[in-house]
Amino acid sequence: MSVGEIDRRYMAAAIRLSRRNLGLTSTNPSVGTLIVRDDGQGSVVVGRGITAIGGRPHAEAEALAEAGEQARGATAYVTLEPCAHHGRTPPCAEALVRAGIARVVGAAADPDPRVSGKGYSILEAGGIDVAPQILADDAADLLNGYLTRSLSKRPEVTLKLAVSSDGMIGRIGEGQVAITGPIARRQVHRLRAESDAILVGIGTALADDPELTCRLPGLEKRSPIRIVLDRDARLLPTSQLASSARETPVLLATAIDADAGRRARLEELGVGFIACDEHEGRIALPEFLEDLAARGVLTLLVEGGAETARQFLAEGSVDRLVLFVGPTKIGEGGVASPIDPAGVPPGFRLFRRDVFGGDICCEYVRTD
Repeated sequence: MSVGEIDRRYMAAAIRLSRRNLGLTSTNPSVGTLIVRDDGQGSVVVGRGITAIGGRPHAEAEALAEAGEQARGATAYVTLEPCAHHGRTPPCAEALVRAGIARVVGAAADPDPRVSGKGYSILEAGGIDVAPQILADDAADLLNGYLTRSLSKRPEVTLKLAVSSDGMIGRIGEGQVAITGPIARRQVHRLRAESDAILVGIGTALADDPELTCRLPGLEKRSPIRIVLDRDARLLPTSQLASSARETPVLLATAIDADAGRRARLEELGVGFIACDEHEGRIALPEFLEDLAARGVLTLLVEGGAETARQFLAEGSVDRLVLFVGPTKIGEGGVASPIDPAGVPPGFRLFRRDVFGGDICCEYVRTD
């Protein structure tokens, strides 16, 4: 293989590696790093690293620790430009120089002004050959929560909806209605496992009494923070969300004047609160999303219901659409979906189309 082909091969592997800790690294992005050396008999991975749970240590430090002396003269593949600023530990760019790395292949650029371009400058000043922007778009797709927070001071928002073949998301007064099959539902749980937080409106919380946890075997502990847009603190203390708040965090986004008695009963169960600004009688989404970003939330999965989805779409606060379309027809009494593959708003492009059993999943990303 040519050098370019080898670089793309190992960067693709580093990007796959970075996926393992999505949703677990707090305010830091989940970065992947591979250290590869070739002593004349073919290239070999001698060090692997992912941003640790909680955000520290960084991926480069983990990979260098595994590689040890074999890092000297090797190539490092890093999915995000190595950091250049001093925090609790020295910059990763300086660590790569000290370890004797000969070449760094980078993917996505870091928009953080403390890093942007500076990480590569430290590497070049240390005599390291730098090849940036290799599979940059692929890396940025997984890093988009961090990139959005850095540039826009809010999380990346993914709106997920399950839509019947006749354009419905449920049936009035019947709670949760199965629209997709088990394979597609497992994909939804994977999305949850990779998200920092998941959100529904209070209407969905009252009608469906959802758990909003990840229930894939072995990934239960990766359930995200659960959030309800609940202006008046109407969530029932007997709900699955409230009764499990001490096991998996629950936050209610409420108005300042929400009923104090209801708040107190929910607080006794471990439910937390975000006091939010209002606009026209609703939670003000831009300010709310800024508050979530300040709490370290990089990725937010919005699962419904219809009014909450419409509110996020109307505010221009959706970055990614994931539409699972099942063969089921809801018919009379159905709740119309605010969006379906035939009516995707302008400013989105089809990014991926998958088939899960009898269901189709269409994923769209913002283009503006």
